[in-house]
Amino acid sequence: MWGFYSESNDTWTRSEILSQPQTQLGRIKTALKQQIESGIINEGDKLPSERELSELFMTTRITIKDALVSLATEGLLYREERRGWYVSPQRIEYNPLSRSHFHQMMREQNRIAQTQLIDVRSELANGDVAQALQVDGFTPIHIIERLRYIDGRAVLFVENCLKADLFIDILQQDLTQSLTGIYQTRFGYLTSRSRFEVIPTSAPAHVAKALNLAQGQAVLKICRVNYNQFGDLMDCEFEYWRPDAVMIRIDSQEEKNRFDIE
Repeated sequence: MWGFYSESNDTWTRSEILSQPQTQLGRIKTALKQQIESGIINEGDKLPSERELSELFMTTRITIKDALVSLATEGLLYREERRGWYVSPQRIEYNPLSRSHFHQMMREQNRIAQTQLIDVRSELANGDVAQALQVDGFTPIHIIERLRYIDGRAVLFVENCLKADLFIDILQQDLTQSLTGIYQTRFGYLTSRSRFEVIPTSAPAHVAKALNLAQGQAVLKICRVNYNQFGDLMDCEFEYWRPDAVMIRIDSQEEKNRFDIE
């Protein structure tokens, strides 16, 4: 329920918004933040349209769009293509070094996780995949594409690229489950080393469609290359996160304790 016109002390009237000693963009952001922080609008609530907000704040849609994009960058809002703007849930904490699989990580943070299998195919390695796996263009690989949901919202698109000769029958397994678990139970592989690259970039068309983003909208891309206990580079993983949904958190002390125990 929007409260810009309320006379209550807990909300902002239009005159109060416009009288703040800030730039127009700053006033709009302050007002929207206040609505969120005071609980007038809650996680998952949809905002009025950009046209309605421009009328409310007596400004242009360009200025409104700038304010919304800025708040999305801060993780307070997110946009669904052709649907509008929504209040973001709390970001999940993600430690790329953790050996917890996605569903376990979500349970530990009291969130609900789902995985949808999008596509499975076998082909020859090429481009970024061949480079990440350190193979030539005649090496057969398996590609597994999955869409991850948190509390019913699609937030993560994952492409796992596996060396086919190390995972002979993996495409016959239940690929909605943890691949790390399948690696261990079916093939006897443990991940002993991983290398990461974290890159803010724009969403490719197929990723944007899956995550309900506009093509080219910003995503957080994490490329992870994994080695097994024998030192073999066995797979690479490309994760595309909605940036409003995730916070990277690495505690060096936690990692030191983990390696000391091992």
